[in-house]
Amino acid sequence: MSDISTRLSIRSLFLWVIMAIVTIILVLASGLSVYLQVSSSKNALFSSVTSVTRLISNLAASDISAGNPIQTEKIFASFAQSDNILHAHAFWSDPRQLDDLTFLASFNQPGQPAITPEPEKLEQLSQPVLHDNIVEYALPVMLNHTYVGYVYVQASADTFNRQVGKSILLHLTMMFALLLLTYLFGVRLQRLFIKPIEQLSAFVQQTSRQRNYRVRAPGSNVQEIDVLCSAVNLLLSRMQDYVATQKQVEQKHKALNMQLEDIVNQRTLALKDANQELLQTLEKLHQYQRQVIENEKLASLGDLITGVAHEMNTPLGLSITATSVIVDRLEQLQQEFSDNSLKASQLEAFLHEAQESLAIVCRNLDRTAELINSFKQLAVDQNNETNRTFCVLQLFNEILLPLRPQLKKHHHNINITCDPTLIVDTKAGPINQILINLIMNSVVHGFENRENGQIDIKAELASANTIRLVYKDDGKGIPAHIRQRIYDPFVTTRLGHGSSGLGMHLVYNLVTQALNGTITLLNEENSGVEFIIVFPVESAKSEETIN
Repeated sequence: MSDISTRLSIRSLFLWVIMAIVTIILVLASGLSVYLQVSSSKNALFSSVTSVTRLISNLAASDISAGNPIQTEKIFASFAQSDNILHAHAFWSDPRQLDDLTFLASFNQPGQPAITPEPEKLEQLSQPVLHDNIVEYALPVMLNHTYVGYVYVQASADTFNRQVGKSILLHLTMMFALLLLTYLFGVRLQRLFIKPIEQLSAFVQQTSRQRNYRVRAPGSNVQEIDVLCSAVNLLLSRMQDYVATQKQVEQKHKALNMQLEDIVNQRTLALKDANQELLQTLEKLHQYQRQVIENEKLASLGDLITGVAHEMNTPLGLSITATSVIVDRLEQLQQEFSDNSLKASQLEAFLHEAQESLAIVCRNLDRTAELINSFKQLAVDQNNETNRTFCVLQLFNEILLPLRPQLKKHHHNINITCDPTLIVDTKAGPINQILINLIMNSVVHGFENRENGQIDIKAELASANTIRLVYKDDGKGIPAHIRQRIYDPFVTTRLGHGSSGLGMHLVYNLVTQALNGTITLLNEENSGVEFIIVFPVESAKSEETIN
C-alpha cells in the first residue's frame, strides 16, 4: 500500500483518469460503430448472394426440372459478368432415383479452379454462411410449388473484407487522434489545477520543517483551492496560539515538577514503610495459614484417636468382663476347695465357663490386635509419602474404620464399589487424607441437620496405569457463589462456626501435587456433590484386567 502511494501523485492520477475515461468512451463508441458497419455490410453481402441465388433458381427451374444441363449452364454463364459469383452448381432431383440429388450443371468464374460438388451439405446452407473469404448459400428449386432440385452458389467476400478493414483503420485513426487531443487538453488542465496544489503542498512542508506558524499561505484563482488555503491559514493561526499557550503551560509544568519531586520523595518513603508493614503482615498471614493447616491436621488426628478409642473399647471391655468372670469364679472355686466342699460338677462347670470366657478374650484380643495393626498402618500412611503396594478396597475399609462411630451416630451410610482384587502401587497417605476430608465435609456441610446421608465411593481402572475415584453424596450441594472458589483457602459456608475453609484446599493440593492427578467437581445445588479424581499409579492389576 505504501509503495503505491509513493508512486502515484495527483498530477499523474488526474491525467491518467482523464485518459482512461476518454479511452473507454472511444473504444466503446468505435467498437459499436465498427460492429454496426460490419453487420450492415455483412447483411448487404448476404442479401446480394441470396438475391442472385433466387434469380438463378427462378430462371433455371424449368431446365433443372427437365434435367437439361446445357440450358442450365447457359443460364449460369449469363452471371459471369458478376465478379462476386465464383462458383454455381445445379442439382436435379431425378424422380427415378427417389430422394437422391444428381449433379446437373456447374459454373466457375474464369480464372477460378473448379470445385467438387457436395450435395450432402446443401441442407446445412439454408442460410448464407461466411467463412474463409467466401460466402456459400444453397436454395431449393421449386417449379409450380414442386421441389425439382437445388442451386448452390459460392460468392467472394473480398469486397466485404476490404470495407471492414477500411472501417477499422478509419476508426483507429480517429481514436488515436482524439486521444492525442485529449492528452494535450489534460496536460493543460493538469497545469491549471495541480500547480496551485503543489505550491500549497510546498508551503505546508516548509512551514512544518521550520515550525514558523506566523506565515500565511497565498490565495488561488481556483475557488476550492482558495478555500483550502484559508483553512490552512486558520490552522496556522490556531497553531500559533496553541504554541504560545503551550510555552506558558510548560513553564507552569516545570514549577509543578519541582513540587512533585518533593511530594514523590515523601510518598516513596511512605510507600517503603507501607511495603515493609505489608511484608510483615503477609509473613504473619502465612504463619497463620500454616498454623490453621496444622490445626486442621490435629483436628483430623483427634477424630482418628476418637475412632481408635471407640473401636478398641468394645473388644477390650468384653475381654475385661470375661476375665472378671473367670477371676470371680476362680475365687469361689478356691474357697470351696479350701472348705473341702468342691464338687466334680462344679469343677466341670467352671472349666466350661473358663473355656468360653477365654475364647471370648482371645477373639477380642485378636480383634484388638487387628485394629492396632490397621491404625498403625493408617498412621504410617498419614506421615509417609513413599509408594507401597496395597489393595484399594482394604485401604478404604481401613480409612473408614475410625470414622464409623461418627457415621453410626448420625446413621449415615457409605457404599463402596471397588473390585476386591484391585491392587495398585502408589502413595496411600494422600488417598487416606483425601477421603477423610471429603467424608467429613459431607458429614459437616452436606448432611447438616440430616441423620440419614448416603455416600458412594467408587474406584476403577481408567487405563493401564490410571485410577479413577468417584466420590458422591446426596447432601445439599455447594452454593453457586462459592463453587468456582471451592479449592481456594479459607472458603467455607460455615465461617465463624468452627470451619477453617482449608479442607478442600488441602484435598486439591494432595490430588494435584502429591498424586499428580486432577480433580473435577460436578455439582448442582440441592442435588449433592460429585468429585471425580483421576491420578496415575506406578502399577495396577486386578482379575478383570488379567482376564
